[in-house]
Amino acid sequence: MEAGSVGPVTGEALRLARIVWDYHQLKQEPAPADVIVALGTHDLRVAEFAAQLYLARYGPTLVCTGGVAHEGDLLATPWEKTEAEMYAEVAVRLGVPRERILLETRASNTAENLRFTRALLAGRGIRPRNILIAVKPFMQRRVWATLAVEWPGMPATLASPRLTLEEYFTPELPPEKIVNILLGDLQRLWVYARKGWSAPQQFPAEVLDAYQRLVELGFTKHLISA
Repeated sequence: MEAGSVGPVTGEALRLARIVWDYHQLKQEPAPADVIVALGTHDLRVAEFAAQLYLARYGPTLVCTGGVAHEGDLLATPWEKTEAEMYAEVAVRLGVPRERILLETRASNTAENLRFTRALLAGRGIRPRNILIAVKPFMQRRVWATLAVEWPGMPATLASPRLTLEEYFTPELPPEKIVNILLGDLQRLWVYARKGWSAPQQFPAEVLDAYQRLVELGFTKHLISA
């Protein structure tokens, strides 16, 4: 591979993507909580991380949330099972007792992840004083903004595997795919805020400039109609 590029993503695109990657992360330290919530996605490293949090005694209950979502787009998974079931399998394999895992298998987006998890816990008479959310690194800000609408007043911390942008890439999650998703998640922050689906965020000029430049470079596959 030539210096200055990662697969089809040029060095300039990668530099701009790092700006967006860093913005998405809130860099919170995980805090012990009554419930750990693992938000389903195509990346099973989040499930591994959530299991590690449980095994490190960050919480006595692990909720795995996620249905079969995003069929046909960049976030599609090849699994025949729901994201929640796949996450639970990973957690059990790593040593989390199955009886300490709750499954929420209906959610098809971030708002539903939180809304349905909240309802699941309430239905079981579980009223957490605080929660710890395990999520992929570049979803932290969007989850935080959505939490303010879907579960207002709930004390929470967000945590993710500690990875750089380059470390996040895998053969299944190559640079071109991830940079497109990064940009789409950034756009959703202001689109969803306008719709009342998440809390408004502040966008530094550097982040908006990086977004516009990446759009001009063609990373538009995960953008939505505003």
